[in-house]
Amino acid sequence: MTPTLALAVLAGAGLGAGLWLLVSLAPRIGRPRLTTRLAPYLVDVSSEARAMARPRSADPLPVIGVMLAPAAESFGRTLESVLGGAPVIRTRLRQAGSSTTVAGHRTRQLLGASLGAAAGIAIGLGAGRDGVTLLPAGIAGLIAGGIAGIAATDALLARAAKRRVTRMSQEFPTVVEFLALSVSAGESTLEALRRIAATGSGELAGEIDRVVRRTAAGQPLARALAEMRDDLAMPAVSRLVDQVLAALERGTPLAEVLRAQALDAREESKRGLLEAAGTREVAMLVPLVFLILPVTVLFAVWPGLMVLQLGF
Repeated sequence: MTPTLALAVLAGAGLGAGLWLLVSLAPRIGRPRLTTRLAPYLVDVSSEARAMARPRSADPLPVIGVMLAPAAESFGRTLESVLGGAPVIRTRLRQAGSSTTVAGHRTRQLLGASLGAAAGIAIGLGAGRDGVTLLPAGIAGLIAGGIAGIAATDALLARAAKRRVTRMSQEFPTVVEFLALSVSAGESTLEALRRIAATGSGELAGEIDRVVRRTAAGQPLARALAEMRDDLAMPAVSRLVDQVLAALERGTPLAEVLRAQALDAREESKRGLLEAAGTREVAMLVPLVFLILPVTVLFAVWPGLMVLQLGF
């Protein structure tokens, strides 16, 4: 297949789809039947009349959708087996704070695969030298571009989820300390959570506000907390929620447990800072060795070189 033939096929497909859309918008010629003429006057009492009065067009998209439905279902099952099932994607979406559903993310993956495949085909056709290597290059570009598009979509979601989880981990010690202080002052667990949701402005405070709103809507507090624990899938939040649920179920005092939890959260935050400092210590040597040290050596050696040149 030559580039001219490939462009001709694409142009013909685009022309055919455009002509189909134009024909679908053209009014139909012919005398309507009696039932069609009476349908607009009976839409309030008859479901058949409402279906007949609904505007129809010869849109090619439903036909294409029906034709490609088996392939789309097979592609979705393949994605689920390779990239992770719906629970993994649902957890990442909740961690990222996105309102997109699993089906919406699958649509994004399909769109990313389409864009990547189009870019891969363009690169493959551009890299092809002659008619012999043009087709294999296009097929390789199609496959590589589709995989790269799906991977890029999942990487963006994972990055957003990781960033939000990091922010919630940084906010966790403060939230636990405030919760322990409120419970120690005599407030109930729900009132303490409501106070955190009203005064806090971070990501974790927003999740607690969601729990409070669910509780105000009639959902039990234990169930709302359990849903937050399962959705976020953070070890620190899971331990806190388990301890709160145990205290609510058994009626044990919660203040001491929350104080110990806050102390553990602070210690874990310190360990995290020390680990981050240890990993970045090596990275800080890069500008020191390759930028600061050469400039220092240059300032120290350059005057001596100039004096030697002028002296001789």
